[in-house]
Amino acid sequence: MDLIVQILMVVVTTITGYFIIREIFGNNFLGLFGAIAGLLIGYLIIKAEDKLKDIPLKSIVGSLIGVTVSILVAKLFISELLLAIVKDIPITVPVYILIYFVMGYLGFRIGAQKSHTIDLSKIPLFGKVADREDMKILDTSAIIDGRIADLCETGFIEGTLVVPQFVLYEVQHIADHQDPVKRTRGRRGLDVLHRLQKQTFISVKIVDYDFPKLKDVDTKLIALAKRLDAKIITNDYNLNKVAEVQGIEVLNINQLASALKPALLPGELMNVKILKEGKEHGQGIGYLDDGTMVVVDDAKRLLGKSTDVIVTSVLQTTSGRMIFAKLKEQAEKEFYFPEIYKIEDQSR
Repeated sequence: MDLIVQILMVVVTTITGYFIIREIFGNNFLGLFGAIAGLLIGYLIIKAEDKLKDIPLKSIVGSLIGVTVSILVAKLFISELLLAIVKDIPITVPVYILIYFVMGYLGFRIGAQKSHTIDLSKIPLFGKVADREDMKILDTSAIIDGRIADLCETGFIEGTLVVPQFVLYEVQHIADHQDPVKRTRGRRGLDVLHRLQKQTFISVKIVDYDFPKLKDVDTKLIALAKRLDAKIITNDYNLNKVAEVQGIEVLNINQLASALKPALLPGELMNVKILKEGKEHGQGIGYLDDGTMVVVDDAKRLLGKSTDVIVTSVLQTTSGRMIFAKLKEQAEKEFYFPEIYKIEDQSR
């Protein structure tokens, strides 16, 4: 439908360009130049449409308000005052043009910058349109992670989730990978997208934007976020930092999960299953249900078994939390008989 309308518009500009030039100069041959000019104008209008349709509605409204107010100020105050001062100087028209242009430019720029303070959702006519502007671009890591689907089901995320084609291609490439682990993660990402498309709180929009000059997917995501004035949902720490440096708002699922984790304090009791050996001698490694690593001293002998441990310290890193603990019996021994434990420890 859009293509038909664009073709119709180009046809109209071409035909009207032909008749306008022919009527002005009274020559059918010169009318052909008018048709060519009309064709070029139609092409430029289509290109301008591709750029303008990506501009948020709030920016358009803010710019129009700024231009309108600035021109009214120029008309009602500055131009009338200037006319009384320079009425005898034969440069009135150029001065008027300069004033209107400068004021219009200032109004446009200020209105565009302040447009984020406009809340169109309170206006019945623009309420639904404003909701659609709340766009969030999904990164490959967020799709493969899978928690975004669970988060959307709770209703905490609203608006439109944007999935660029280049991200979708990357997920498909991972799903076709020879490595079974990567292939499983890629297929899970495709299943997550299918779940998201069935959500009622959000809508999923697959867009065909691409930036051929940019080779890196992260760089393309940042460029697309700037064009759509959108946020980025990701688990990638590096993308998070680069996007924030460039003024793009990022929603990091790992940061959200860390913020929602219950606080664990030294001395608390927990039960954990020892799954593998640690780096240090005698250490055992276990994991909580949310994936948090638990390092337990002297737990290597309990591989494959669940045991009670006492938290000794919690380390917060950029990639998540690490919990250090000791076996319950050992921790109690240290607490109740510290001197005996020191003697036994030295004998080892």
